[in-house]
Amino acid sequence: MNKARWMPIVIVIAIGIVLGGLILTLDKSSSVARDAITMDTHEKLDDHGASDMKGHDASNQPGIGPRGGKLFTDGDFSVEMTIFEKGVPPQFRVYLYDKGKLLPPTAATVAITLSRLGASAQLFKFTPEADYLLGDQIVEEPHSFDIAIAVEGNGKLMRWSYHQVEGRVEIPDAMLKSIGVEILTAGPAIIKPKLKLLGEVTFNEHNIVRVVPRVAGMVTSVEGNLGQHVKKGEVLAVVESPMLADLRSQYFVAKKRIALAKTTYEREKQLWEEKISAKQEFLLAQELWNEAEIALELASVKLRALGVQPESNHLKTNFTHYEIRAPISGIIITKTIALGEALKEDREIYTIADVSTVWTAVTVYPKDLNVIRMGQKAAVKATAFDVEGEGMVTYISTLIGGQTRTATARVELDNKEGKWRPGMFINVELVAEEIVVPVAVSATAIQTLRDWSVVFGRYDHYFEVRPLELGRSDGEMVEVLKGLAHGEQYAGGNSFAIKAELGKAGASHDH
Repeated sequence: MNKARWMPIVIVIAIGIVLGGLILTLDKSSSVARDAITMDTHEKLDDHGASDMKGHDASNQPGIGPRGGKLFTDGDFSVEMTIFEKGVPPQFRVYLYDKGKLLPPTAATVAITLSRLGASAQLFKFTPEADYLLGDQIVEEPHSFDIAIAVEGNGKLMRWSYHQVEGRVEIPDAMLKSIGVEILTAGPAIIKPKLKLLGEVTFNEHNIVRVVPRVAGMVTSVEGNLGQHVKKGEVLAVVESPMLADLRSQYFVAKKRIALAKTTYEREKQLWEEKISAKQEFLLAQELWNEAEIALELASVKLRALGVQPESNHLKTNFTHYEIRAPISGIIITKTIALGEALKEDREIYTIADVSTVWTAVTVYPKDLNVIRMGQKAAVKATAFDVEGEGMVTYISTLIGGQTRTATARVELDNKEGKWRPGMFINVELVAEEIVVPVAVSATAIQTLRDWSVVFGRYDHYFEVRPLELGRSDGEMVEVLKGLAHGEQYAGGNSFAIKAELGKAGASHDH
């Protein structure tokens, strides 16, 4: 095999050996960076938060390239490192130069090893793209890391390394204790997602009674008023009813008749026992007495059906007097009766609602129907003022409204204290099924930085920003989909103090 065919293989093997050595070297330098930023192997940080380490056969100080990146030079050959993020996720772009003149991206082979606090080294490979070499992975935020660069070009192998710091602050243990920052560890957690819905308090329709007079008559007194609390049996109105007078007359006639029939029966019984009268006369008197008892009972039943006690005092003094009474305890929610009005027996004059329990009509969107279920516990809170309670889902509509495109769920609430009033708007929280997630953090630990949701990872005496991709939450714990690994420590309670210290340090965004 000729020498030309062997040469690419030898170069690839050589790059692999060098990168392996760089990874070991970089892991060591990362450890050093965590323990002390200023070690003999690092140069002093420049104004952008970056320092550089001398590479083999290469210039040890980067300049500023034509595109604002870090420019590394070896003789006439130069490499410019940039992080580009305009309109795209952050990506490495590498430009090649010979005597300051841009070379095609195929003029060299580039590989980069990136190492962060608390993470394994990450290898970036590059492919030609337009006039630059494009990295094969996103450069995740924050841009705080150690970089090792290996370049095969211009007939030789070159390497450089540098590191930059962003979103990092050093806080000793004593200071950490004084500012009250709690250190937690990311790991598995049980998430109880809460579905938040809107609704309105309504009457319990099972406890609503509509009041009708049951007898026709003229209204002579109105006692019950709209919104009034009434007790069962309380007088709501009084009417004068000719029909009631007829029924009471029938009752008294039947009562007189039974007294006469009883006297006749007792006399005929005595005469029959003394063999003065025939048995037939005795049996006839007994039959008449039985009929009188039946007539009295029938008249009594008719009065009781109207809610009138046959032996009431009004019955003896005023046959037409009829009192309309509350059938249940509750609140009068409608009133359609006026003094002097002529009423029919089936006219609805009052509506009374028992508010010892109330319903809530909860609006449920179709996407949430698979979460809500019968018997599910619900936390209810008024929107206007501080009233809270718990209830249970007792009904879910099977149909979706044609105009609103929503379904309705019902939560029943105890209201013996009278704190819930129909018409109040409410917020309802439903707890869905418990979910075990592999990595979660405390909700109190999450802070907002730029447009990220972040926690501050702890690495020895250093805290560094960790942007998170979040999942489900129950208000106490939040699922972490990306950004923090199982077992990593982070600032929990009082994490805002870390954010404040970071602000004092004036963290930069170095590209």
